[in-house]
Amino acid sequence: MNFSDNTVLSIKALNDFVKRIVEGSSYLTSVNIRGEISNFTNHYKSGHLYFSLKDEEAQVRCVMFSSYAVKLAFKPQDGMKVTAHGRASLFVRDGQFIFYVDKLEADGIGDLYLKYEQTKQKLAQKGFFDPAHKKPIPKYPRSIGVITSETGAAIQDIKNVISRRYPIAQMILYPSLVQGKGAEEDLCRGIDYFSLNRCADVIIIGRGGGSIEDLWSFNSEILAQRIYNCPIPVISAVGHETDFTICDFVSDLRAPTPSAAAELAVPSADDLKRQLGNVVKKMENSLNLSISARRLKVERCAKHRLLQSPINLVEDKRIHTEYLREKLYLTMQQAIAKRQNSLSSIELSLNNDMRFVYERSKTSYVRLTAKLEVLNPMSVISRGYSAVFDGDGALVKSVADISVGDKLNLNVSDGIIVAEALETKEK
Repeated sequence: MNFSDNTVLSIKALNDFVKRIVEGSSYLTSVNIRGEISNFTNHYKSGHLYFSLKDEEAQVRCVMFSSYAVKLAFKPQDGMKVTAHGRASLFVRDGQFIFYVDKLEADGIGDLYLKYEQTKQKLAQKGFFDPAHKKPIPKYPRSIGVITSETGAAIQDIKNVISRRYPIAQMILYPSLVQGKGAEEDLCRGIDYFSLNRCADVIIIGRGGGSIEDLWSFNSEILAQRIYNCPIPVISAVGHETDFTICDFVSDLRAPTPSAAAELAVPSADDLKRQLGNVVKKMENSLNLSISARRLKVERCAKHRLLQSPINLVEDKRIHTEYLREKLYLTMQQAIAKRQNSLSSIELSLNNDMRFVYERSKTSYVRLTAKLEVLNPMSVISRGYSAVFDGDGALVKSVADISVGDKLNLNVSDGIIVAEALETKEK
């Protein structure tokens, strides 16, 4: 495109022109850059990743679309140094220089190791490695579940140790892939099998040594979740002594090798025999001491005077019986006398109370009789007065109660006088 001095461009035309220049460079269509991640944003709905890469002198905006982001073996985060591969371009609308990333690798550290550390930190924060959650390993298991390859050296080592140390235990193998595609799912199915069937007292999960890629299935977050929720104690035996996986941290016990796991899972039959022999010996010694003590006690009892002359015991019991009989008789006499004294006191008290009541009642009777005499109308009549009643027997209290000609009854002390009212006079 040719521009003259008088050409006037729109902003979009200018940005389109610059974009074609940038994208037209063969060098900028496939380039690696190194820097530190900042302003990281994970757009969860779309799955796209937005961030900046910076060094000491400059920074560039970066975008990694979800189709590339899902392939990452680790989770990018601010402050992480990475190497990014992609192409440079220009976002026309904002006029912003953009680097589109299609590959992202941790700088100075492997992607798998970085993902391992991130998974380990995430599960630790959730409490998957908390010692309080770990289950104790049974001392005398009847059956041991083993999840490993049926053709590897690990299963042979475990078989040899169990048959040598504790041959009465049953070993149940769940054959599983231990690396590569499908291994993670196989290992999880093994844990599920023993969890659902409860056919083992303890589980050993593991394999022989290898690279981090070989052991990667044992770093699975899903497998860690299965082991964490497993109701049966799990012993992890992955790799050699220096190898550590997520499976080691979340299991109830970590063994440095499969052989060591088998030794931790079962006791030693020889040790048990020695312990049992010691217990039997202690029991024999304890029993002999107990028998000797009881024999000595029997001998002392046999020499006792009562056994030598039983009549002495009879005489002693007879004397004691006479003593008890006399004591009982005396006690009864004392009790009877005490009861008699108590009854006499009660009788005297009752007599006094009755006499008091009688005198008090007599006095009250006299008082009441005097009151009745005072209130008796006949006592008034006996002193020369009379009571006047009309023909119906009603007491005449006023001249208004009778009329001239009415018959009257006059009650006196020795009888009744019948009269007739000839006249009434008011005061």
